[in-house]
Amino acid sequence: MAGKAWSLPVSLARSALKKSRQSGNLIRGIKTVTLFPGDGIGPEISTAVMKIFEAAKAPIKWEERNVTAIQGPGGKWMIPPEAIESMHKNKIGLKGPLKTPIAAGHSSMNLLLRKTFDLFANVRPCVSIEGYRTPYTDVNLVTIRENTEGEYSGIEHVIVDGVVQSIKLITEQASQRIAEYAFEYAKTNQRSCVTAVHKANIMRMSDGLFLRKCREAAEKHRDIKFTEMFLDTVCLTMVQDPTQFDVLVMPNLYGDILSDLCAGFIGGLGVTPSGNIGANGSWNGPRPRRKRPGEPHGPAAQRRHDAATHGAARPRQEDRNCLF
Repeated sequence: MAGKAWSLPVSLARSALKKSRQSGNLIRGIKTVTLFPGDGIGPEISTAVMKIFEAAKAPIKWEERNVTAIQGPGGKWMIPPEAIESMHKNKIGLKGPLKTPIAAGHSSMNLLLRKTFDLFANVRPCVSIEGYRTPYTDVNLVTIRENTEGEYSGIEHVIVDGVVQSIKLITEQASQRIAEYAFEYAKTNQRSCVTAVHKANIMRMSDGLFLRKCREAAEKHRDIKFTEMFLDTVCLTMVQDPTQFDVLVMPNLYGDILSDLCAGFIGGLGVTPSGNIGANGSWNGPRPRRKRPGEPHGPAAQRRHDAATHGAARPRQEDRNCLF
């Protein structure tokens, strides 16, 4: 059962493969994959992954590109054109950890990547690892997070001095797309239930729209059980027994928080893969561990700190991202 969590929806995978052939990046059975080594220990763990693939004789050619944000016209931060061209051509990418300045400089690199390539779904399988001791031994769930809007739309402004307004953007199109994706994922991966996570009791218009689109998708996929649950209730129930959940779909911010909670059930972010999926391609890459008191800021800095503390950089999450 656990192994089923690793496969992507067939329709998207076939679409990406077909476009790869058409774009000429699949030559003699060798698939070209865009690689963003990342910051901090990113290049080190990316090199380890490439060596593993080489030893396994995997038919993959890596096309390395720099993804550090640059300022375009009007001072807007953007992905370098060479990186965009590589991804549009190859359709599949792997990235190392990317640092993001705190409250200054360019916005989150992960957010910028998702917006640039319209990677609308963040998919994170959380499956217990045999031999890896955790309080729970039979976790097997998947979080599916809408990736492009919500509180992470990046729409913030100062109303008056000392008052900042942040806008939560929810659209019918994005909500319908992620809801349909969740049910297609469940069907393709032989999963039986999709749970919509929301706070429509409080945010009746925004989360109400998201929930309505989930209900409509459920009507089209009656072979998959559908449940809906408040975010706080999910958190309460999940820490008591995470095994009762299967596939969970939710807006952006809720997914960011809840997927980290789920990662904790199986050993942490260091052993949990994730994929950012779009209609025309996908990015797989590590999610940084959260900062502890006294540690430097930023994922790249955190990972350098980890490597210095433990004497080694461990590429296991990057390896699992490759499998994903």
